[in-house]
Amino acid sequence: MTPCASLDEVRHHIDRIDRQLVALIAERGGYVAQAAGFKRSADEVAASQRVAQVLDKVRALAQQQGASPEVVTAVWQAMIEAFIREEHAQWQAQAK
Repeated sequence: MTPCASLDEVRHHIDRIDRQLVALIAERGGYVAQAAGFKRSADEVAASQRVAQVLDKVRALAQQQGASPEVVTAVWQAMIEAFIREEHAQWQAQAK
């Protein structure tokens, strides 16, 4: 991260990062959609053990990168919950 000389410059960098994050979330969503096809039940969609593994992993990554583990965990929790809702809907549509 480079020091910025103005608020506009800070916002420019934040906007750039937001574009990258949205692209990565879209890519992640594509894989989540594929995962729904491999699951045999609605219980498998929730995958609570996998969720716990992912949250532990991102908490450790946050610490390694100097990010707030609380913020990163909260962001991932919200993202995972949203993807699980989407995956449930997709799984139910495929099960019909």
